[in-house]
Amino acid sequence: MAATVKQIWDWLEEVSDPEIPVLTVTDLGVVRDVDLIEDGALITITPTYSGCPAMNEIEENIRVVLSEKGIQNIKVKTVLSPAWTTDWMTEKGKEKLREFGIAPPEGSSSDKSVLFGKAKQVTCPHCKSTETEMISQFGSTACKSLYKCTSCLEPFDYFKCI
Repeated sequence: MAATVKQIWDWLEEVSDPEIPVLTVTDLGVVRDVDLIEDGALITITPTYSGCPAMNEIEENIRVVLSEKGIQNIKVKTVLSPAWTTDWMTEKGKEKLREFGIAPPEGSSSDKSVLFGKAKQVTCPHCKSTETEMISQFGSTACKSLYKCTSCLEPFDYFKCI
């Protein structure tokens, strides 16, 4: 019996992001499309940013999971356009980030209020306070900023809106 597109999407839920293992590649929205091809599947992915060091590992992990499910012919195609955006993250993925102690992206990538001098209001994933401040534009990975909550005094990563 050949796999269906839905089955393949479900199986991709088992592929974790190497940098943030609580997220899957589908939570992140890096899997753009699944197509059935002769004896297999073509998976189209988009990196979170063009220099993302995790993409080779993500591609290999996709191959491993689908191979374990019996897919013989696995092709992974990387596309850079349109560029990935945090708007592609699932709400489930954002909740997983929050539970893991990382503040998920707030708002939409189309929010340009920072251009007008308005600081982004980021909610602390620990105590839920909005009394937070950015410590560094760069956190534990390039896609995160380091924040501190002025209420509970805990530091935390914020997954930047891109």
